[in-house]
Order: sequence, then C-alpha cells, then structure tokens
Amino acid sequence: MLRYVMVGLDGSSESRAAARWAAREAALRHLPLRLVHVWEPVPEPLAQAPLLGTETLRHWSERIPRGAAEELRAEHPALDVAAVQMTGLPGDVLADLARDADLLVLGSRGLSGIGGFLVGSVGQAVIARTEVPVVLVRSGEQAAEEHTSAPAGVPSATGRFRPVLLGLDTRSPDDTVIAFAFDEAARRETALRVLHAWNPPPRNVYGLSDHGSVHDELAREQAAGLTEALRPWRHKYPDVEVIEACRAGNAADQLASSSRYASLVVVGRRLRRSRFGAHIGPVTHAVLHHVVAPVAVVAHA
Repeated sequence: MLRYVMVGLDGSSESRAAARWAAREAALRHLPLRLVHVWEPVPEPLAQAPLLGTETLRHWSERIPRGAAEELRAEHPALDVAAVQMTGLPGDVLADLARDADLLVLGSRGLSGIGGFLVGSVGQAVIARTEVPVVLVRSGEQAAEEHTSAPAGVPSATGRFRPVLLGLDTRSPDDTVIAFAFDEAARRETALRVLHAWNPPPRNVYGLSDHGSVHDELAREQAAGLTEALRPWRHKYPDVEVIEACRAGNAADQLASSSRYASLVVVGRRLRRSRFGAHIGPVTHAVLHHVVAPVAVVAHA
C-alpha cells in the first residue's frame, strides 16, 4: 500500500502554512504529499443566486488545491505532490481519507488579542475520530522557526533543528507515542526533550515542617521513573540525544512554556469511547490551544 503524508486545505492562511509544513515533513520522510480539499455543497437557495451558483463556487474552490500543489512543486522539485478535491462534510471526509495516510496535517489559527489558538470544529472532530497521527500547524508558521538561529542571531532554515518535545506521563507511557517522538527527532537529526510533569501533594497533607523534604523525595522518585521509562528507548535510538525534564506543576502549562524552544511538540491521545462520543482529553486539548510550535497528536490504545 502506498504511504503518504496528507494535508487538509481550505484556502485559509493556516491551511497554507499546514501545507508548507506537510511538504517539508514529506521530504524528510521521503514520502509523497497529498493535498485534499473538501468542497461542501452550498444550500439550494444560495446555489440559485446570481454569480454564486454551485458551478461558480466549485470552479473557484478547485483552484485551492491546484494552486497549492503548483507552489509546493516549485519549492520542492523532487517531491511527489498530488491534489485531490472531494465533496462532502470536511470533518467526515478528512477522517475517512486519513485512514490510509501515515500522517495528517491541519491548520489552526490564532485568537486575536488572546494568548492562544483556535482549533476549529473540523480539526477537533478529525483528531477525535482518527487513529492516524495528526499535526496542527499555526498560521504564519515558518521553516526558520523550527531551526536554531544562525551565528549572527538571524533565524535560518539551514541551521540545526530545534529539539522535538515529548510530553510523557510515566504512569502509563505508551510505545506508540514514544516511538513517534524518537522517529521525528531521528529524522531531524536533533535532540529529543522529554517532559514529565507531576502534581505535588497539598502542603497540609504532610504538615509544614517536613513538606520540603517530602517534595524533594517525590521529585527524585518522579525523575527516576522518567529515566527508567526511557532506558530501553535510549538503547533503541543511540544516535538521538535525550534530554530529560521532570517538573512539578500542570502538564499543559509546562509543555506550553517549553514549546517555544521546540521544532515539534508530541502528545498522546487515548483511544476511548463514551456515550458522548470520542474526545481528545484535557491535557491534549489545552496543549492544542496554547502551544506555539506545531503539535503532533498521536492516538494510542
């Protein structure tokens, strides 16, 4: 079966940034790139309006994937780029097509005046429904932002990649998520920073007199657990430099803070169903809305 990287396009600035990121990722993976634009038919009254008929709207929408493909072929001459237009509900179509992809890339936009990002209903629905890793890319994302600066301090896409950042819960580390992060670091020839955040107990649980010593002991235990969880992966990926970080505090806040120095942030999403349908999980949901780097959400059992 043909392997490829897939990106969802809607003509917005964030989806164009996602397409450029996906092209760079496909080149790193030596895989083809598939651009998918989903055309959602307009309601019948609007379709009958002059200059806004179904055929006119479809004609303009067909230019979205075709134009993006031409630009990416010019930027990456050796990359196999194909553009596809489908009809239907974007969330449903993208989730169905993603089953055959190695990776799905989508865009997310910034919230004006607010320190965060908006993951639209389509993106959230696709993330919650697909088992394929999904990467969210911010509008305006530039290749140079993923690399260390040149000696003069000027951002450059030719420098070394910034580290990949993995958020890991040592209570239930999943091989699928860890392997994805190590693979991304290996193909970028950069370090993997693994962050484990843990919540210290309330001060009144142990009393004020010995709280400091208890906190220090718990910190040592948490750090030892992280080291043990990563031990087999260090042997499996001997060429990947691993940087361990174990911090007390909220996991989403710690990842958001550290993401400013990462080329890619990797988090997991547990595959589970409830009567209310699939969901993303509180930490991953918060990370998607506040982390500044591209975020990869890797589904796991």
